[in-house]
Amino acid sequence: MSLYDIPLRTLSGEAASLADYKGKALLIVNVASKCGLTPQYAGLESLQEQYGARGFSVLGFPSNQFAGQEPGSSEEIATFCSTTYGVSFPLFEKTDVNGDERHPLYAELTKAADAAGEAGDISWNFEKFLITPDGTVAARIRPRTEPLAPEVVEAIEAVLPA
Repeated sequence: MSLYDIPLRTLSGEAASLADYKGKALLIVNVASKCGLTPQYAGLESLQEQYGARGFSVLGFPSNQFAGQEPGSSEEIATFCSTTYGVSFPLFEKTDVNGDERHPLYAELTKAADAAGEAGDISWNFEKFLITPDGTVAARIRPRTEPLAPEVVEAIEAVLPA
């Protein structure tokens, strides 16, 4: 199954899919607003601002699966993200990234291995997947790696559309 074929819903409940972003480099991230890693929103927004005009987008998928760190409603999540971090990148509905109810997108993404060769379950909030403009996973970046880390920026620059 292509990542582009998987149905999604935006944070406001509208139907969507990654096909809406075909031809762009994407950084898909499971996010949470009450996590020690939540300040990564600032780095994610910085990447969006820096590379958005060059065919790149961050896509945020709130998840409440890690210590209940995303308890809010869609409206609360949207308000928090916009007022606290000025988030301009797209956010999607709250998503299960692990377990029996794992969203089909994450069922596909978690097949990808990280730099250490490990695939499988999402380990925590703010795990990142870099997707090429043709819809393949170029990199899996573990949660503690900051969005503006040199290896993340270099990986993004390597897959930006020509």
